[in-house]
Amino acid sequence: MKVRIGIDVGGTFTDAVAINNETYELIGSVKAPTTHTAKEGVAAGIVEVLHKVMEQYNIKPEDVTFIAHGTTQATNALLEGDVARVGVVTLGQGIQGAKSRSDTTIGNIELAPGKFLNSENNYVDTSSQNVDQAIRTALETLKNQGCTSFVAAEAFSVDDPERENRTVELCKEMDLPGTATNDISKLYGLKIRTRTAVVNASIMPKMLEAATMTDASIKSAGIESPLMVMRCDGGVMTVDEVRNRPILTILSGPAAGVAGALMYEKLTDGLFFEVGGTSTDISCVKDGKVMIRYAEVGGHKTYLNSLDVRTVGIGGGSMVEIKNGKAVDMGPRSAHIAGLEYEVYTPAEKIVDPKLVAVRPMETDPEYACIECANGVKVALTMAGAANLAGYVREEDYAFGNVEAARKAWKPLADNMGCSVEEAARKALAFAAAKNGKVARELMRDYGMDPQHTVFVGGGGGAATVVPHLAETMGHKFRIAQNAPVISTIGVALAMVRDMVERSVANPTDADIISVRREAEQKAIQNGAAPGTVEVSVEVDTQKNIIRAIAVGATELRSKDRMKKEMSEDERLGVVAENLGVGKEELHIEARNGSMMAVQYDRKQKKLFGLIKKVTKPLRLIDEEGVIRLQKNNALVRQTTVDGWQQDLKWILEELTEYNDGGTNLPNVYVVLGKRIIDLSGMQTGEQIISLGNVELTGYEDMEPLILAATRRVDA
Repeated sequence: MKVRIGIDVGGTFTDAVAINNETYELIGSVKAPTTHTAKEGVAAGIVEVLHKVMEQYNIKPEDVTFIAHGTTQATNALLEGDVARVGVVTLGQGIQGAKSRSDTTIGNIELAPGKFLNSENNYVDTSSQNVDQAIRTALETLKNQGCTSFVAAEAFSVDDPERENRTVELCKEMDLPGTATNDISKLYGLKIRTRTAVVNASIMPKMLEAATMTDASIKSAGIESPLMVMRCDGGVMTVDEVRNRPILTILSGPAAGVAGALMYEKLTDGLFFEVGGTSTDISCVKDGKVMIRYAEVGGHKTYLNSLDVRTVGIGGGSMVEIKNGKAVDMGPRSAHIAGLEYEVYTPAEKIVDPKLVAVRPMETDPEYACIECANGVKVALTMAGAANLAGYVREEDYAFGNVEAARKAWKPLADNMGCSVEEAARKALAFAAAKNGKVARELMRDYGMDPQHTVFVGGGGGAATVVPHLAETMGHKFRIAQNAPVISTIGVALAMVRDMVERSVANPTDADIISVRREAEQKAIQNGAAPGTVEVSVEVDTQKNIIRAIAVGATELRSKDRMKKEMSEDERLGVVAENLGVGKEELHIEARNGSMMAVQYDRKQKKLFGLIKKVTKPLRLIDEEGVIRLQKNNALVRQTTVDGWQQDLKWILEELTEYNDGGTNLPNVYVVLGKRIIDLSGMQTGEQIISLGNVELTGYEDMEPLILAATRRVDA
């Protein structure tokens, strides 16, 4: 049996899971304290849980086909200000050089109160006769100023990176860690590009040390599979890439949970809630892709593409805020911070003659509810207690507790409020739902999610304390992820190799688009993706003159799907019917290609008192396992082949292209080949769609069946 191992390094504990590579089933999980103070750093804890999981579940080194870990080390380094002083070597000449020096003087970035990322700048005039010597002198000067990590920065290096790259070579010759701005980003904007590179360089020495130790430890355990590391966009990368771009590991903690939701839960369109004791991380998945945005460090924009995660101060341990002995809010303080036990995880017999008292976990905090018992026991009234009392937590959920204990603890508060214990709990839950709901609605609005078809998925130990009530309040379907407490660690084990290339190109040609696509594909392959598994989506942003290509691929041996059982056609129609809220008899199969079915129905809407009838055709693309892979509100679908797709595309373009004062809006086009969904949306011309599509279809038989689906630019 081949096994995948995922390791998640948290602030308190390091978790490890073993996953069956064939079936995706969880073999088992272990945990150990995170080793911050060990000589080997967090690598010691990683090795400990690795040996533990292998011994406990009888896994031999040769059985391990994939191993990856997620770490908060880079994030913690920034939060704690544990970073290197960075020296910036600015390259340029003339007037442009003077401006470049201004743009690359980053100064000191405040990472946290009183914690700074410090940088120095030294300018090199590239018109001098001996540029190499001038660069060496600049590096020595910066080194003498206390800099231990270095950045090469030059205007327009994304077009001509030669001098930046040469500076990094000289850094290596002088045994100094260095990075070039063009290696961090291919976008114009020297100031932001340099700032991003400075952040990268500031954590490079620490991450280099940790990556080397961890890699060596894995190899010493006899595991031949290369160590992969979690990225902040939900993918994994090689240790070598970590050494070059450690910045990509920042904020990778929440990304692991989303990776788990994508791969383990097969989430297509929804919000993922990872619920801990103190907070909830909310992120968005649309069309099976995580939503990404540029991260900020110290309040400054960077070119780091990270998961768009919104954190709310509501978790399973959140306490009830009170005023005059009555509940007025929930959170953000938690039982952990107040140093109190949860009422719902306390034996009922210990809750004796409970009295409601007010506590302030921090001096400046408002009052929170605490229960004092006659026997000296003190417990907090928590989100977990409220959810258990209100019946939202099932026995099989990790957050399930002692309802009798919770009822006894909540009674003094309920009496003060003049209601039943269950009513008091529901009022407390409503306070929490208002906070989480506000953020959830913002996410759905920001990414154009259809609330009717957006499912909520809960992960983390506290999932059941937050998600069921919130979903009920907002009218959404929900589910608690399988093995929710370790979903992040599972996400690490199952994560795909992912890489992104962004390039500034004004008026891009077909050749420009194909070039960026190939670059992203090659990067993914270099990072460990099996060549035949790589899928690339390309977006052209005409407003910002950016071509963006995202390549995602599976590692070797992870090409099988989790579920072996294939659903019948009737069963799949049942899944779609439930999703759309209609009867199976209303559905029709518009196209199929052997692996996928395109299912639609005619939705009739009456407007102006029935005078106007509007018919739309919602689409659900479903695979043989019953997983909906694409859902659209209104789509045109054609059954076609590799040989005939261009002809059918022309018909679709004629039907759906919109012409207005702002120019031409082409439809979003999707080509479905087997289980692959080739996303050709966001193109600006029909020629670009055809060129990119032909690249994706090269090598396939002319009569290979395809599904062609398209929506208007805005899927209404």
